[in-house]
Amino acid sequence: MTQSLLFGAFLAALFYVLIPGPAFLQLLGIGAGQGRKAGALFMMGHLVGDLIWSSLALIAIVGAKTIGTFVFDLLGLACGFYLAWIGWSAVNAKPKAEGQALVVVERPFRRGLIFGVTNPKGYPVALATFTALVAGSAGALDFEALPVLLVVSFVGFVTADIILIGIIGAGTVRRFYRAHERLIVRCSGVLFMGFAAQALWHATPGLLGWRKA
Repeated sequence: MTQSLLFGAFLAALFYVLIPGPAFLQLLGIGAGQGRKAGALFMMGHLVGDLIWSSLALIAIVGAKTIGTFVFDLLGLACGFYLAWIGWSAVNAKPKAEGQALVVVERPFRRGLIFGVTNPKGYPVALATFTALVAGSAGALDFEALPVLLVVSFVGFVTADIILIGIIGAGTVRRFYRAHERLIVRCSGVLFMGFAAQALWHATPGLLGWRKA
C-alpha cells in the first residue's frame, strides 16, 4: 500500500465533510446557537453516516457490486421529507425566551445520526471524492486494504469535524449568529426546503419506475 493511497483516502474524507450541504447548515445553527458541545455531539452522530457511505464508496471503487438504486431512492425520499420538516420548522420558528436560541435541538447526537445515515448525497459525493483522490492508485487497491483505508478515512473525518466545530463555536461566529439569528435561521429553513425538493425530485422517478435505465 502506497503513501499516496493513504494520503488520498485522508484528503477524500476531509473534503467529504468540508463540502457545504444540509449538515453544515444544521451544524451552524446548533454549534453557534447552543455551543461547541452540542455541535460536537451532532458531528459525532453524523460520523456514523460518514463511515457508512465512505465504506460503500471504497467497496464500489475496489470493484464490489454496488447497492441498487432503489435503496438510495428510498433514502432520498425519507431524507426529502425530513429536510422539509426541518425547513418548515425553521421558517416558522419563534423566540422561546430571552437569551435562548431560536431553534433548540434537544438531542443533537440523534439529529446528527439521522442526517448522516439518510443523506441522499452521501454515497454519490463520497464516491466522487474518493474516486478522484484514491483511484489514481487503483493498482494498490484490494479488499485487504479496506480496513486500513477506513481507519485513515476515520482520521480524516475526525480532523474535519474538529476544524468545523472550532470554527462554528468561535466567539466571533457565535456573536454574529446571535445578532442575526432570525434571518439566518429562516434563510437556512428555505435552503433546507430547497434541499428537500431536490431530494424528492431525484428520488420519486426511480421509485415510481419513471427513470430510464
